[in-house]
Amino acid sequence: MLAGLGGLLGLGLAGGLGGCGLTPPRPLVGLNTQLQQLGGSREPALSGRWLALISRRGGREQVLLVDVDQGRPQPTPGLNRPDAQPLSVAVDGSGERLAVVRQLEGRTELVLYRRSLGLLQPLALQPPGVPRRLQMRAAGRQLAVEVSRNGLWQVDLVSLP
Repeated sequence: MLAGLGGLLGLGLAGGLGGCGLTPPRPLVGLNTQLQQLGGSREPALSGRWLALISRRGGREQVLLVDVDQGRPQPTPGLNRPDAQPLSVAVDGSGERLAVVRQLEGRTELVLYRRSLGLLQPLALQPPGVPRRLQMRAAGRQLAVEVSRNGLWQVDLVSLP
């Protein structure tokens, strides 16, 4: 009896999944065209209506913040330095905080940018390590950071000020 019930459940699930009519994902043509016009892009981070990415503009890479609802980049004064190379970026759900892993003067560092203040703040990792990639919680109060220490990759959860 249980074998028969299992078979019926399997058939019911297969039929239900096959008949639910899932539509394939569709690109957002207008926004994608605008992003392509900005140049080469990588390392996207999406939170709420905000898309942060690293874009090649003016012969160098820089962090770009895009309001997806409005379909246009937003100003980030004080974020991008001409002598810094961004490696990874994360954004909170309000578009207020961006965390960036970047190379500057031969070292890799983690920084927090507060858009309303135009303030860039270095974040020290304890114990020290070399950050590579990161993700931010939507509320902007915690980061998950991939860090290299003594040849091993680890993930740190970091509370933000």
